[in-house]
Amino acid sequence: MTKSPLLVRPTNKTGRIHDVTPASAGWAHVGFGLHRLAAGEAYGEATGEREVCLVIVGGKGRFAVDGEDFGELGERMSPFEGAPWALYVPAGRNWAVDATTDLELAVCSAPGGGDFHAKVIPPGAHPRLTRGKGANVRHVYNIMPEDDGSANALLVVEVITPQGNTSSYPPHKHDQDNLPHESFLEETYYHRFNPPQGFGFQRVFTDDRSLDEAMAIEDGDVTLVPRGYHPVATTAGYDLYYLNVMAGPKRVWKFHNAPEHEWMLK
Repeated sequence: MTKSPLLVRPTNKTGRIHDVTPASAGWAHVGFGLHRLAAGEAYGEATGEREVCLVIVGGKGRFAVDGEDFGELGERMSPFEGAPWALYVPAGRNWAVDATTDLELAVCSAPGGGDFHAKVIPPGAHPRLTRGKGANVRHVYNIMPEDDGSANALLVVEVITPQGNTSSYPPHKHDQDNLPHESFLEETYYHRFNPPQGFGFQRVFTDDRSLDEAMAIEDGDVTLVPRGYHPVATTAGYDLYYLNVMAGPKRVWKFHNAPEHEWMLK
């Protein structure tokens, strides 16, 4: 079976695990990096012309931006153990982290701009939401939603989908710059499973099926959504975590449901 071009497997078990850039993804806005550091290891980057949201997927670290100490951040050891800690860093800055425990750190990025400031986003900054019903239930932690006024382009959200459930469902899309009806947003999914040997499925497809990719996803995979609908499902016995990064020409999340599946919402 040929691997889908929208499926990105981890390149390593430690260090830099993922490095999705606009160039590698073939689009214009979203970037996603993932680093796994051992306690005592350090890492840092210059943001350049991009803004970033550092999401602590698991573990703890001491963070600084342009030498300003933001202290030790992090609480959960696994993404299945509660709400996230995050740190927003605007364009033109340098950030650094010293891992105080084993640390899994996501670097979510998009084009920078505007007058924004580095800030910690602690657990509970935005309320936990539960969406759907029955086998479509999932639990949402907004990290950088569109109404927080904190970034130029970045939208960042975590979702926990209980075992056997579907998510990003009914299928929806956001690939038309047609506000107020629909916004154009590129999107990445970073997937984790509990227990980690689990697997699930994601399909990315358009109405005319000019894009129609079905992927088997495993722990640590990234999927790319350049356009189209993008539902995801996990299998019995395995909870699914995913971290979404979205960005486009406007920082607005306005989606369009596949009309043939909207009956589920009644």
